[in-house]
Amino acid sequence: MGRYRITVEYDGRDFVGWQRQANGPSVQQALEQAIEKFCGEKVTLYGAGRTDSGVHALGQVAHFDLGRDAEPDTVRDALNFHLRPAPVAVLEAARTTKDFDARFSAKQRAYLYRITNRRAPLGIGRGMSWWVPVPLDAAAMNVAAQTLVGRHDFTTFRAQQCQAKSPVKTLDELAVARAGELIEVRARARSFLHHQVRNMVGTLKLVGEGKWTAAEIVAALAAKDRAAAGPTAPADGLYLVEVVY
Repeated sequence: MGRYRITVEYDGRDFVGWQRQANGPSVQQALEQAIEKFCGEKVTLYGAGRTDSGVHALGQVAHFDLGRDAEPDTVRDALNFHLRPAPVAVLEAARTTKDFDARFSAKQRAYLYRITNRRAPLGIGRGMSWWVPVPLDAAAMNVAAQTLVGRHDFTTFRAQQCQAKSPVKTLDELAVARAGELIEVRARARSFLHHQVRNMVGTLKLVGEGKWTAAEIVAALAAKDRAAAGPTAPADGLYLVEVVY
């Protein structure tokens, strides 16, 4: 029996999220079905992160065990064949060791959040970016974001349904930058709380609008109360871009 590691990208709009659920199609389910069609084996796929409904991935990582041996390129190509027409692609497949775990072996995860900041609505790319028609000050957002970097109790930015044992996390990076009409928020940490990135982005938007200051971000964090922060940004703009091992 061999263990395989795959790197996957997907458009999350057609899925209820990464994790297999009873209320609709998931990315995990699509991949497990493709594996079964390829080799006839029912496997359980383990992902590095459980992205929510509508959230996308450019570099999700998962692992699974096969009872037969197959060349990694064959695994990649066969899975991509059987995934069609689902908006999921296996970018890379590789043999790995039995002690590798896509979730627990990860040292860092990186997310990207895209905001399209212009007056005109999205004609192309709907569901792939958060359209904000009100002008945003990305530089002010970036200054405020730095107050969240480091080790903190992130209860304020944690979803009520979060199942993490502790709200304390170390945020290694939170950066905001503008490129034309596109504002990109990049976040990097070993792990994140449920909705943490989307809640931070929704709060930073208030700073970009001039409604909040960096000091109010600090006060919200210290409150350790979800009600003290801004709204949850929509899933549309969120991408899991990289998992570091």
